[in-house]
This record gives sequence, structure tokens and C-alpha cells, in this order.
Amino acid sequence: MGKTIERLPSKSCLDTLSTDSTARRATGARWLIGSAIVAACGLVLALPCRHAEAKPAPPTPTLSPEAIRGGQFYAQMCAVCHGPAGEGYAADQAPRLAQPEFLASVSDDYLREAITNGRRDTTMSAWVRMRGGPLKPTDIDAVVAYIRSWQGRPAVRLDERPLKGDAHAGVEVFDAQCAKCHGPRGVGGPQVGIGGAELLASASNGFLREAIRKGRPGTPMPAFESTLGPQGVENVVAALRSFQPPIPQARGPNGQAPLPLGPVPLNPKGPEPQGFKQYSEMTPADVIHAELQRGARFAILDARAPSDFQREHITGAVSVPFYDPSPYFAALPKDTWLVCYCACPHAESGQLAQQLQAHGFTKVAVLDEGLGVWKGRRYPVTTPDAGSASGHE
Repeated sequence: MGKTIERLPSKSCLDTLSTDSTARRATGARWLIGSAIVAACGLVLALPCRHAEAKPAPPTPTLSPEAIRGGQFYAQMCAVCHGPAGEGYAADQAPRLAQPEFLASVSDDYLREAITNGRRDTTMSAWVRMRGGPLKPTDIDAVVAYIRSWQGRPAVRLDERPLKGDAHAGVEVFDAQCAKCHGPRGVGGPQVGIGGAELLASASNGFLREAIRKGRPGTPMPAFESTLGPQGVENVVAALRSFQPPIPQARGPNGQAPLPLGPVPLNPKGPEPQGFKQYSEMTPADVIHAELQRGARFAILDARAPSDFQREHITGAVSVPFYDPSPYFAALPKDTWLVCYCACPHAESGQLAQQLQAHGFTKVAVLDEGLGVWKGRRYPVTTPDAGSASGHE
């Protein structure tokens, strides 16, 4: 048999094989490099990135369903004077409720009593239904829960030992240090009426001691601990107790809310009023009183809570509460001037005026100085609790 002679690849084939081998090596190298990059990226992603690490956000306080409901009532009825966040002094020097020292020392019972029965001879209304307000007791509990949600520090332990102060000496200190803000005997001043019957009935001696000692930082109330010393503080508490009057028996509208509107307007056949200004401008009390005497045709709307209206109101006024005037819109005349008033001096009446204007009433005025000035000028007011009218024409 003859020898088989192998055929060697031609040069072109060798070139092709060489090229394919080089391409395969290059592809393999690229695959290895890519795998390494992917692995490296995975390692980098798996490690914590210290430079970009964000600090965890502080936890957001979680309100209970009760507090959320209370917040809705607060926004509707309380924020107008105490401020949306309890910062206070939004109207008529209403105190700061979200004050740390206050919240750390006040009891839920004190808050509940204040909201329920209000503060006589101040602009703090009674909000419970049995007094003519819109709130049930459970609603008031919800408002207390909302106010309590602002408390950022633990409750303090109050000094509730028996009182051993000298009331006579305390009155001298009170007159010199306290009356300019709180008024003679703690009522009638520009700040909190600490001599009021309802306040003193619900405030413990320990609560009063704590307020006098520590004050209310961020408000006009300074701390007197170092100024008066322990016995001086004790004497002032004794003076406050000597001021404490009995709580008068309140008569309310027997739970009927809202109140019936009553006759509107006054003087149905009278002339058009002169000098009334469309809100947001204010109309002076003297102008309104002069038109009342002249027999002009207009309506007077009391924007306060019905509990305040039942206690006293401008003679001839009807109750249309600022927080919910909607039940009265259909019965109020749109072709007659509507004069809104309150006592703070025009925060609540201003809100009522805005709602009336938003519902198509175009003749809306606001009494500028409020009920206090009206009474101070001895213009006529009616006091249903006493069953009489006072003032002069």
C-alpha cells in the first residue's frame, strides 16, 4: 500500500485559524474583565456607603384616633384665639396652651373643666352642649387628648402640701407684682384672669405654686421663685385663695344647639343704615348704636358660642356662632345689612363675616371694638340669665 501523505493546511487556512484563535482569546479576556467588574460592583454595592449614609429621620408622633378627632374640634373652635398650634395670643391675649411648663403641670381635669364651663367674664366660652355649646363630653375629652399631644416633657410632681401663707402679705405682693397683668384681685387685666371663680376652683395649690415659681417661659409670665422666695410664693397663693369667689349658678339653653334664629332684621320697615362699612373694614360701635337709635333696618349677629349669648348679648341680637353658621344661612336676608360682633374684639366676628361673604351675603359689617366697648359705653345689652336688659338709649 502506498503511504498516505497528510495534507497540510494552506497558508490562508493558517491565517484564518490564527485570527480565530486571537479573537477567541480577546473575547475571553473581555469576558473575564467584565466578570471582574461586575463582581467588583457587586462587592461595592454590598458594602455600606459611609459617605452617603443618611441619618434616620426622627419618629413622627402618632396621634390616637381620639386626639385626631379632638384636633378637628380644636381647629374649628379654639385656634381662632389660642392659635393653630396652641401658640396663644392669636386674639384677646388667649394664653399659650402648648407651653411646656403649663402642660407638664396641668391636669386633664383642669383642661376639661375649662373647656366645659369656660371662664365667666372672659372671652373663654363654655363649649359643652348642656351649656349651649356644640360639644359632647366625649368630644371635650378628645380636645384634651389633642392638647395633651403637645406635651414634650414628663409631668412634674406638684407641691401639694397644706397652704401656710399669709393672705394679707400676699395681697400686698400681688398688688405690686401681679395686678398690672392679671388685674385687681386677679380679674379684669390683660392677661389670664387668675382670680376667676372657675379657674381657682379647678386649680390646686400645687399648680398655683408651680406657676408662680417657674413662670411660663415664652409668655409674659415671669418666674418669681428667686424674687419672692418660698414664703413670698406661699403668701401669694394664700392671697389668691382669699380672692376666690363662689361659682355662680349658670343657666344654659338646656342643651338646645343651635339656638333658634329669632326675628331678623330689626326695624323691618326702617331706613337703610348709614356709615356701615363692608368687611374687611370695621364699623365703629358709635355708628352702629346711632343707627340702632335711628331705627335703621339691619340685623345684629352674635358670633360667640350660644353659652355666651345666653349670658348677655347686645339687645336685639341673634345667635349665629362663628364655628357653624350654616344652619342660619337660608333664614338670613341677603338684602339687609348684617352686623357681626364678638368680644375678642373681632376675631370670631371676622370669621363669621368671611363665611357669610363666601355664601353670597354682600352687606356684611363687623363691630370694631367688640362687646366690651359696647358695654363700657353703656349701650343696651340683654342678660337672659338675669332676665333683664341694661344700658340706656
